[in-house]
Amino acid sequence: MERHATVTARVVAPPADVYELLTDIERLPVWNDCIEALVEKPSVFETGAQWVVRMHVPGMPRWDSRSTVIELDPRARRFVHRTQSDDGNPSWAQWTWQVDGADDGGSTVTVTWSLNPQTRFRKWVAARIRHRQLGGEVARSLAKVPATLALHHAAG
Repeated sequence: MERHATVTARVVAPPADVYELLTDIERLPVWNDCIEALVEKPSVFETGAQWVVRMHVPGMPRWDSRSTVIELDPRARRFVHRTQSDDGNPSWAQWTWQVDGADDGGSTVTVTWSLNPQTRFRKWVAARIRHRQLGGEVARSLAKVPATLALHHAAG
């Protein structure tokens, strides 16, 4: 019972800068309101690398989420990772981030995800709830990207 969705957003920032931010896992908590903290990071960010973040979604208990890089293509500005809770549950999601240039020098960011619940509770309860929440969460996070980049550039 997979659940798929896509959000596309226009971001007023150069595509290279947007891609760099999206793949800088240390800055995830700055622009993604549902990521409370980076718990564990890889020594090298490459295909197969793993990192763990602490998630905090309103109305839900906090949980640690482990992600694994599936594809990292800076030239195509494409980033794919698989994520699952760090508690041994076999359920997982796959995320694809694509940053394309726009005619005015800005960017179009397309985020696609596929939730793949494996347990009865996740299939019938948790995945349904998260699926409804994610569209708004992703759109709000992408809306924070230009301000996050401006702060980063101002800091030097």
